[in-house]
Amino acid sequence: MKFVIPGGSGQVGTLLARHFQQKGDEVIVLSRDPRPAPWRSVRWDARTSGPWEAELNGAEAVINLAGRSVNCRYALANRWAILDSRVESTQAVGAAIARAEHPPRVWLQMSTATIYAHRFDAPNDEATGILGGAEPNAPDTWRFSIDVAKAWESALEEAVTPATRKVALRSAMVMSPDRGGVFDVLLGLVRRRLGGRAGDGSQFVSWIHESDFLRSVECLLERSEYTGAVNLCSPNPLPNTEFMAALRSAARVRLGLPAKRWMLEIGAWFLRTETELILKSRRVTPGRLLASGFCFEFPEWPDAAKELVRRHGQ
Repeated sequence: MKFVIPGGSGQVGTLLARHFQQKGDEVIVLSRDPRPAPWRSVRWDARTSGPWEAELNGAEAVINLAGRSVNCRYALANRWAILDSRVESTQAVGAAIARAEHPPRVWLQMSTATIYAHRFDAPNDEATGILGGAEPNAPDTWRFSIDVAKAWESALEEAVTPATRKVALRSAMVMSPDRGGVFDVLLGLVRRRLGGRAGDGSQFVSWIHESDFLRSVECLLERSEYTGAVNLCSPNPLPNTEFMAALRSAARVRLGLPAKRWMLEIGAWFLRTETELILKSRRVTPGRLLASGFCFEFPEWPDAAKELVRRHGQ
């Protein structure tokens, strides 16, 4: 089978491309800057039609991950780039699917678990979760991220692709031992004794092990009842304090210096990023996957952290 992955040159795209290629499938990554890889890379601008559209014809699925990194300061120019890169690439993929003689059977569109409200009282699943944006005293940067997520999903919903099933992947952080990924960054902080709680540590962390991420993607591809938004995350989010303690234990590091909120604000300014990525409570659970009988290989963070630390050192 053929899988087309727009924006597939990052960590998550590499996980997916490697997974499908190892199964013997044909993989095409659409990239603004194609580079040598074990799979085929094709240039696109993530905005307009072009020769890249031919790759979608006859594909089993298109998995669109395109979008500018949110790991930056939310200055006005960056905000427009973050929003436009997601909406325009989704619109471009939708238009290409609509024009294809043999359109893909499935379109998996990346979204984000950040779309849900900052809360502690209850988890957010697809049926009962509260979409964010109206929380009292929420910083403007937090509302911006939610506005982007909503616009991203709206672009998917508005695409007219009657022969192609559409699914929005409300994904939490995907944890893999690959260098440069989020787990690699967190483990690096822990090993430098900087892996203590962030802020007061009460904010929930949602995550998913790479194995369960790939298995859940396979499930969404295979089962036709899945349309609309699906949460891709472990069923057990946990507070930041517990999350970091489990990672320190897995790495056999006893000390982790905590960082107060004001420290994080200063550090984020110097690193040209935003504290929202650390301080917002993302308490998200995979209601639809659990209801369908999906079994997680790594439902608990301590076990996942130990396995990832072991492979990180190989």
